[in-house]
Amino acid sequence: MQRIYLDHAATTYTRPEVKKAIMPFFEENFGNPGSFHSIGLEAKKALLEARKKIASILNCEPEEIIFTGSGTESCNLAIKGVAFALRKKGKHIITQKTEHHAVLHPCEWLEKEFGFEITYLDVDRFGIVDLRQLENAIRKDTILISIMYANNEIGTIQPIKKIAAIAKKHKVLFHTDACQAAGLEEIDVKKLGVDLMTINGSKIYALKGTGLLFAKKSTPLMPLIHGGSQEFGKRAGTENVAGIVGLATALELAQKERFKEAKRLSALRDYLIKNLLKKIPKSILQGHSKKRLPNNAAISFLDVEGEAILLYLDREGICASTGSACTSSSLEPSHVILATGMPYEIAHGNIRFSLGKKTTKKEIDFVIKKLPKIIEKLRKLSPVELSKKEVGL
Repeated sequence: MQRIYLDHAATTYTRPEVKKAIMPFFEENFGNPGSFHSIGLEAKKALLEARKKIASILNCEPEEIIFTGSGTESCNLAIKGVAFALRKKGKHIITQKTEHHAVLHPCEWLEKEFGFEITYLDVDRFGIVDLRQLENAIRKDTILISIMYANNEIGTIQPIKKIAAIAKKHKVLFHTDACQAAGLEEIDVKKLGVDLMTINGSKIYALKGTGLLFAKKSTPLMPLIHGGSQEFGKRAGTENVAGIVGLATALELAQKERFKEAKRLSALRDYLIKNLLKKIPKSILQGHSKKRLPNNAAISFLDVEGEAILLYLDREGICASTGSACTSSSLEPSHVILATGMPYEIAHGNIRFSLGKKTTKKEIDFVIKKLPKIIEKLRKLSPVELSKKEVGL
């Protein structure tokens, strides 16, 4: 049975070029970059080269790159690191209701354990923040704004440059989670105007367990992990040289291919969305129709459970998701879709197709052929039969 993988927002495979780049660091150049002998110095050289390569892509200084173990760790370091460094100045943070839990949970923890005040901004039907509401939420004690670049579930892209301008105007630090955007959107930190930015290797065809945080030189940041002076004293622990080299290689390749790949994926995405909405009654596109990631197609189907759809898709060899893989063990409906004002019944029937480098039109045609039959079968078994009007559409 063929396997069609349409869950690249959860994770990607490791590119052959990345595998080739990292192989020497398992047996030949396996040294600790902190060791003062030839094998350690070789590892240190590779680490420095990778840092310079990434800094060049992000248009920042090498010392503004902090390597971490994941996108989640990078978000935690950005939010908690700034919060603890600036808590004497203020204890107010602004974020939005549709953030990944890697941002929401640290904010909730800061609220509960340390008395921080968090403003959770509303979003519109398409998942976009209201810039006026954002600016009005800023107070004298606001120390950080954290708004994700592109949503991992519905693909909506936020007006990052405009948010950065507002933050700068009020002298508030701005962090963006760019895990989904890296490789498909602009990540020049000077053009974006961000102070902190998170990137995850496993979303750009590098290894799992790799990530980075860009932190502007002037940004106060307290480390979360202690025990060594690695990463300019911001993240202790022996560096994952193989993973870092792979991350730099993957990011370099992604940037070279970005425009061509974004154009190809956008065409496939639009083709998939158009046909599914046409062939399946009572189906609803989630997220913005234009301001969305090139590889994201998130569609809700009335009267059926997303998990049931996934099981039937998997039997046909199609791998997709209902939303974030980080919450896949929960049967609760997507907090992202609920935040856009969609009712519970719609949020429960959402499927996210996230396309990737190997996705072909033939595969998309197969999904278009199979999914309408799956939905029709599940609706016959469903005790629920709602109209769009009944759920406010």
